[in-house]
Amino acid sequence: MRRPKTAFITGITGQDGSFLAEQLLNSGWQVFGLVRRSASGNLWRLEHLIGRVVLLDGDLLDLGSLVQAVTTAQPDHVYNLAAQSFVATSWKQPLLTGEVTALGAARLLEAVRIARPDARVYQAGSSEMFGTSEADQQREDTPFHPRSPYGVAKAYAHHLAVNYRESHGMHVVAGILFNHESERRGPEFVTRKISMAAARIKLGRQKVLKLGDVTVRRDWGFAGDYTRAMHAMLCRDQPEDYVIATGESWSVSDFVDRAFSAVGLDHRLYVEHDPSLLRPAEIPVLRGDASKAREELGWRPKVCFDALVERMVRADLKREAP
Repeated sequence: MRRPKTAFITGITGQDGSFLAEQLLNSGWQVFGLVRRSASGNLWRLEHLIGRVVLLDGDLLDLGSLVQAVTTAQPDHVYNLAAQSFVATSWKQPLLTGEVTALGAARLLEAVRIARPDARVYQAGSSEMFGTSEADQQREDTPFHPRSPYGVAKAYAHHLAVNYRESHGMHVVAGILFNHESERRGPEFVTRKISMAAARIKLGRQKVLKLGDVTVRRDWGFAGDYTRAMHAMLCRDQPEDYVIATGESWSVSDFVDRAFSAVGLDHRLYVEHDPSLLRPAEIPVLRGDASKAREELGWRPKVCFDALVERMVRADLKREAP
């Protein structure tokens, strides 16, 4: 009997990891995931998949554990989704961000080169790498100008992924994903902070929502759509890099308006400006051009901005309901 196609996912306990694992399992893949011992209590996104995924101990800070995990899984596809992924934290912990997000990617690529060199590898990039781009829309060939330690670390990991492809002949692709959200987003991210606040204020459990700069604009999509794109990238025989985005740009204020409207509230009565939440260096606008992904992968987002916000607020209403 032929063994099923096998995937190995770092960051499987996160938003993207849980959606990707779910989609791969439903397509008949066997899924292994890397879990740090300190994160063993953070499995709420995987509760519905327990018994279907195989979790392996390991850490992006420890090459030996990565070699062992890859050797055990013997994957066909490797998805590196693990990172210190909160941009605001990267200014407070720049060294940790570099160790995990940048050098962690280096350790994983090296582990795959040692233990499973024929595997296809996906490296998760970010629109934060573009930073203050002069382009109206950012594409695969748009120069990087990151504005945070997180963006710098992601740029390092991106260039290293390309380098392993060109230097070692490995099948490595880098996805440059713009902001993607869902009801599985961590509460420290502004989109989830907003959806939770709308739900809690509606239920009388919170009085105000404090935010920093609400004028910044982002290209927001649904995480489940973006994980479909990751898999599609690795299914192509020619390894290339792709921007994944909706091509639309919305402000934080737009997100707030949609979220509070979903529960029948006027956000102007509940939102307060908090200067302490402003970033040391901000990116005013990001908007991606996913033309290449549309043409070569046949990928298109299925969930629009309004539906995404509605989905998140409804999920938080259900969570917060007595």
